Amino acid sequence: MILGLRRRQLTGWAIASALAGPWAAGAAITPQKVSIALAAKGSLFHLPLVLADQLGFFKQEGLQIEWVECDSGLQAVNTALAGQADVVSGAFEHIIDLQARDLNYRAFVMQGRTPQISLGLSNRRALAMKSVADLKALKIGITSLGSATHWIAQHWMRQSGVLTENVQFVELGANTAQVMEAFRMGTIDALCYTDPVIHYLEQKGELRILADTRTLSSSQRMFGGAMVSACLFAKDDFLKKRTEAVQTLTQGILKALNWLKTAGPSDILKIIPSNYWMGDRALYLSALEKVRDSYSIDGSFSRDALETAWRARASRVTTVRANWTALEQSYTNDFVKALKKRNAG
Repeated sequence: MILGLRRRQLTGWAIASALAGPWAAGAAITPQKVSIALAAKGSLFHLPLVLADQLGFFKQEGLQIEWVECDSGLQAVNTALAGQADVVSGAFEHIIDLQARDLNYRAFVMQGRTPQISLGLSNRRALAMKSVADLKALKIGITSLGSATHWIAQHWMRQSGVLTENVQFVELGANTAQVMEAFRMGTIDALCYTDPVIHYLEQKGELRILADTRTLSSSQRMFGGAMVSACLFAKDDFLKKRTEAVQTLTQGILKALNWLKTAGPSDILKIIPSNYWMGDRALYLSALEKVRDSYSIDGSFSRDALETAWRARASRVTTVRANWTALEQSYTNDFVKALKKRNAG
C-alpha cells in the first residue's frame, strides 16, 4: 500500500511539474505535435475533441494536432499499435481489450457517458416484421468487426434473442457517403452507427430504431448502469514522456465540454465545419440536442461507469478475458485532477 501511494504521489509530482511549465507566467510555449487516430471524425461521438480543436484550445497552448482518420475504431487502435499515432479517440472498451493482451494503454480524459450508437432497421424490412423472430438472414452494417458499432449490435442480439446464424455483419467503414449508399441501395437491412447519420435516416423516415444508446436513460436501460465510452487514450510511455502534451489535450477537452454546456445553435454552426451537417443544419442541431446529455460533465472516470463497461465486455468476450486489475490499469484521473487543483488555486 505504501509503495502504491508513493507511485501515485510521483505521478502527481510529474503532472504538477508539467503544469508549472507551459502555464507559468511568462513561460515560452514550445510548439509540440501530437497525432490522434480516430474514425468518423465528423460524428457527434468525437464532438468535444473536434470543438477543442476548432475553438483553438490546443493551438493556444502551442499544440498542433495531426489527424489520422481511419475506417473504424479498431483500425485507429491498430494504427496506434503500429506507431503511426500517439493518441486514440475511441471507445473505452478498446482499452480493456488492450490491457487483456498486456498492452499498457490508458484513458486519460473522458468525452462521452454513452456510446452514442444506435441500431436501426430499414423500413422495407420493418414493414414486414411482426416479431424479432422475423429477422432472418439480417445484414447489419457496421464500421468493422471489433468496432464499437459491432459490439452494440452484438449486445442487442444477446438481449433480444437474435441468433448469430441469422445475422451477417457487413463492414462499411466510416465514410458517411458510402454508408448512406449501402443503406439506400439495400446492401444492408439494418445499420448500427453514430449520429448524425442514424438521426438523419430516422427523421427522413428511412429506418426504425431497434436499439438506442444516445441518451443517458436509453444507455442505462441497455447496459444496466452508467457507462463510459468516448475517451482519449495512449500508451503509458507516452503519458509519462509527453506529460505536457497530454495535459494540454485534457485541458482542451474540459474547456470544450464546458463551452458545449451553454453553446446555442448559432454558436455550434459557427464552429462545426459545414461538411459535418449532412446538408441539413436543422437535422444536425436536433441530432446534437438528442445526445447533448451524453457528454461528460468534467472529463473524469467514475467507478460505476468503468465497471459497467467491464461487464459489457465480459458478456461478449469468452476468450481473452480481462480481470479487475486490467480495469484499474485502464484509466487515470490524474490529469483531470491536476487541472482542477490548478484552477482551484
